[in-house]
Amino acid sequence: MTAEEVTALFTRASGEYLFARWGRPIVPVVFGVDDATLSTVKGAIEAVVVLAGHKMAEHDPELGANLMVFFLRDWAELLEVPNLDRLLDGLAPLVARLQAAEANQYRVFRFDPSGAIKAAFVFVRMDEALAEVPAATLALSQAVQVIVLWSDAAFREASPLGLVEGVAVLRPEIAAVIRAAYDPVLPVAAQEASHGLRLAARAGRLA
Repeated sequence: MTAEEVTALFTRASGEYLFARWGRPIVPVVFGVDDATLSTVKGAIEAVVVLAGHKMAEHDPELGANLMVFFLRDWAELLEVPNLDRLLDGLAPLVARLQAAEANQYRVFRFDPSGAIKAAFVFVRMDEALAEVPAATLALSQAVQVIVLWSDAAFREASPLGLVEGVAVLRPEIAAVIRAAYDPVLPVAAQEASHGLRLAARAGRLA
C-alpha cells in the first residue's frame, strides 16, 4: 500500500487523522451466541491479537472484560441488557439512531489518558445480509475492525478480508498495517498524519 493509502485508513470522513491501538491486554466476552460460535469469535480475536503481537488476558484489573461483543436480532435488545446504560452514556438515543439508520453493526471505543484503547463495545445485528455470512468470516471481520481505531471510512470501498479458495482471510496489506501499528517504536495513539507515513514505512517492510 502507498503511504497515502495507509494514511487514509486512519483519516476520518471529517478529514481528521486519528489512530489508536490497545494499550492493555484484551479480555473479550461475547453475548448472544451458542458455544460453537463463541469459540469461533474468540478464536478470531486471538488470531488477530497474535498477528498484532499484542496480548490477551483472562481478566482486566479495572474493567474485568474490556472487549464486549454483542450479537442480537433487534437493536431494542440492547435496552434490556442489565447495566449497559451505565457503561454507555446515551444508550437509548444510540439505539434510536441505529434503528433509524437500519444499521447492522456498530462499535464504540473507550480510551485511557495516553489515548490508547482501553475498552471496546461491538454490536452486531444479525439482519438478512449478515445471516448469510459464515460465522468465521463475520468473526474475523469484527476482530480486525476492533484491533485498532480505523477511520469511519476505512473499509467502505473494500473489505479488509479476501477469499482464498473460498475461505475468508485477512488481506496481506491490512495484516502488515496491523503488525506495524503495534511496533513498540510507534506511539499508542496519534493525531498527526505524519504518523501514517511512519506506519506505511513499517508496513511496507512487513508486507
